Amino acid sequence: MSARAGLWVEKYRPKRIDDVVGNPEARKAFVAWLNQWLAGNPPEKKAILLYGPPGCGKTSLVHAASNQLGLELIEVNASDVRSSEALHRKVLRAATEGTLMGARGKIILLDEVDGVNPREDRGGLDAILEIIRASRYPVVLTANDPWDPKLRELRNYCEMIEFRKLGKREVMKVLSDICRREGIECDPAVIDAIAENSEGDLRAAINDLQAIAEGRKRISLSDLEMLGYRAKQLNMFEVVRMVLAAKRPEAARAVLSMPSLDYEMLMQWLNENIPYQYLPSYVAVADAYDALSKADIMLSRIKRRQAWTLLPYALDLMTMGVAAAREKPPFKFVKYSFPQKLRLLSSTKESREDRLRVMRAIARACHTSLSVAMLEVAPFLKIICEHDPERGSRIAESLGVSADALFKALGVEVRAKATQTRSKSRQRA
Repeated sequence: MSARAGLWVEKYRPKRIDDVVGNPEARKAFVAWLNQWLAGNPPEKKAILLYGPPGCGKTSLVHAASNQLGLELIEVNASDVRSSEALHRKVLRAATEGTLMGARGKIILLDEVDGVNPREDRGGLDAILEIIRASRYPVVLTANDPWDPKLRELRNYCEMIEFRKLGKREVMKVLSDICRREGIECDPAVIDAIAENSEGDLRAAINDLQAIAEGRKRISLSDLEMLGYRAKQLNMFEVVRMVLAAKRPEAARAVLSMPSLDYEMLMQWLNENIPYQYLPSYVAVADAYDALSKADIMLSRIKRRQAWTLLPYALDLMTMGVAAAREKPPFKFVKYSFPQKLRLLSSTKESREDRLRVMRAIARACHTSLSVAMLEVAPFLKIICEHDPERGSRIAESLGVSADALFKALGVEVRAKATQTRSKSRQRA
């Protein structure tokens, strides 16, 4: 038996859809979407994105549906198989060919798509989009945090279903059932403690139970000493709420214990949402932004001088400093907004990259740096292109870029005129 097969999370993985614990509405929505495929009427969005915290049943639901409905499951962890070449080799062929052994159909499961890094895993997200477009079968994606800017285009192709963390009682029920089936006598207080420590992560709770039950037929409270504190991973909405709604500064600082907190992203989210939570108290808003601005100064000094000893001060300012604002109004439920700055940067990414390519071409031609090309050369080129579009077109040709690209990069609104002028010039020649 392999080590993987010996894990209780695999041994007791649900075999039927009704056996999956919690999130009944999410399960119902997923089954309805899947039934459209099985009825030969693929939904408008060929892929579905199941998102929520770890251990809430996203992957287990797909496994259970595959088993119950007789579907061949093609499963790939997208955070492990990241490159375009690997995804094409392992998934695209399976998504476009027939089934094996008389299966009723297939499910293509791409697990943990938010683990793909666009910088390091070049082409990975583009390959996933290609798989969705070409697939003859339902494509299921899972993610813990679907609101990452890199997944923006992917979200447009997917129907999204949210899974919430499991309740403590639901986790305790599963743990008790496993103990019964394994013939283990377990103190109810132990099950209670494991469920509490898991923070709704059923997979983690089962792993903890197996860790302390190994080689035992009786488990007592003293056996819990081998389990340490588990820092849970929250999505950014919950992190922002923990900071802005904290009654004590120490409670806000607790978010820093998260394993993979992106503090620069947290800075942007706090900057966007402080007024929503702290108004109508302008004093609280001013105090919060004062702390956030000092944290921003610290972060810029860290990057400029590589002074990483300042990082704890920056993190304390953006968490405890913001939470310690004076005259905070009573807590109210607020629907936090995705940072507008990141949204704008994402929407203008293509045009900014086009402009950068033109500026690099200018820098190469002038044998100068990119900053000099942008600050000193580009303004003169703009004047030339505005007053003599035909010459501007010739300059663009010498740079190896199109006239449209040059005029757009320089902010010159005479592209049509330049084209007509050049056309007439050629006719005269």
